[in-house]
Amino acid sequence: MDVRNCRRCGKIYIYDGSPICPQCRKEEEEDFKKVKEYLYDHPGATLPEVSNATGVSPEKILRFLKEERLEIVGESNIILECERCGKAIKTGRLCDECKREVGARFLSYLDDKKLQETKKKNEEFAERKEAGYRYLSKELKEDENK
Repeated sequence: MDVRNCRRCGKIYIYDGSPICPQCRKEEEEDFKKVKEYLYDHPGATLPEVSNATGVSPEKILRFLKEERLEIVGESNIILECERCGKAIKTGRLCDECKREVGARFLSYLDDKKLQETKKKNEEFAERKEAGYRYLSKELKEDENK
């Protein structure tokens, strides 16, 4: 049983994969629903208007947008920028182009790391072979048992 402190209120709770306790998560969902319903009824509202009407802080509303739980639709007065290039976006933290670039770099990094691990294993195998260790594959052992 993993027990942690809620990142929001500080209370102890049984960890279930979320950084906040069930009570705070429930409050978050209620705030999210308020904002979502207000934006549905008032699509051109500004961030301060949404915050004043719902009682939800502007920071939390921006977090909902960055978490991709909300999306700016149509001609909204809420402005969200890509954290990498500054381009206007409707949801999330990065524009589509930056997402692709970051994803490609990450995959390239993983490929490089995998290649390095394979080279290291091959070098270790060669060193053991030179030291006189002998290896039999599983297939050879099975053939001998027949």
